[in-house]
Amino acid sequence: MAEVLSPAAVEAAEARIRPHVRHTPGMIVEGAAFGLADRVHLKLELFQHTGSFKARGAFNNLLARPVPKIGVTAASGGNHGAAVAYAAACLGHRARIFVPTVSSPVKVDRIRAYGAEVVVAGDRYADAALLSEAWAKESGALVVHPYDSPYTIAGQGTVGLEWEEDAVDGLDTVLVAAGGGGLVSGVALWFHGRTRVIAVEPQGSRALHAAREAGRPVDVETESVAVDSLGAKRVGELVHAIAEDFVDDVLLVPDSAIVEAQARLWSSLRIAAEPGGATALAALLARRYMPRAGERVGVLVCGGNVDLAALAAVSG
Repeated sequence: MAEVLSPAAVEAAEARIRPHVRHTPGMIVEGAAFGLADRVHLKLELFQHTGSFKARGAFNNLLARPVPKIGVTAASGGNHGAAVAYAAACLGHRARIFVPTVSSPVKVDRIRAYGAEVVVAGDRYADAALLSEAWAKESGALVVHPYDSPYTIAGQGTVGLEWEEDAVDGLDTVLVAAGGGGLVSGVALWFHGRTRVIAVEPQGSRALHAAREAGRPVDVETESVAVDSLGAKRVGELVHAIAEDFVDDVLLVPDSAIVEAQARLWSSLRIAAEPGGATALAALLARRYMPRAGERVGVLVCGGNVDLAALAAVSG
């Protein structure tokens, strides 16, 4: 299935969504900010519309596929739903978004603010996904999958395209958080072996890591501080196939390192990242990834939909 997608599909997605998404900034940060010897290239995708990279895949789905009059539906822990709601509003479509009870109230409020109907039901993302699929069968609404869709993966891959354009000195390795895996598989598809791509998951929500161990997608438990954005119960077949070909490694980090990464981004850079958005950086702070001397490392900060009171609590 990996052959369905290619870097050309990412280029086509970039041309399609360019009028609707932000070219998000990068930042070169001295290594000392993170206890490292060499500089780190941050890609600040938390400044994307709706506060995460998800707007890219949402727009690519709605622009590349016919949308029925009834509109679109999606299941989400929060960020994907906000992105689909925003894209639907911009393009004049109706949206019904299903979210589990673990979703952050900040994210649920944002979905509603974009004009979508929100249905809160089920304990985890997988429960919300079943309800969304049932609604699509009943109504004929277009399902926008958060990760295991070629349109979603190609859209998320445009993060890698921009990153490579902006990193004028090049990138040897990039660290990317993984939940369902649409982002990291899209980024890996774009870099296509030119740059090492490392997926980073919470220890308590390790769908991609488990799939790699088993040689196929398998169900996992999802318990983590980042569960509302990185809480997929299993990766899809398409994500798994691409990751097997192009993702170089999958690392696991403890929740304590994720919280530390959030705090460090705020204290050192005044960047307010949600737990999932800080997860890739956690791999460096926890020394789960140890760069070589002189290695040009990039870290994707992929989401900023954080409760500011919660951020204040973890930042002291």
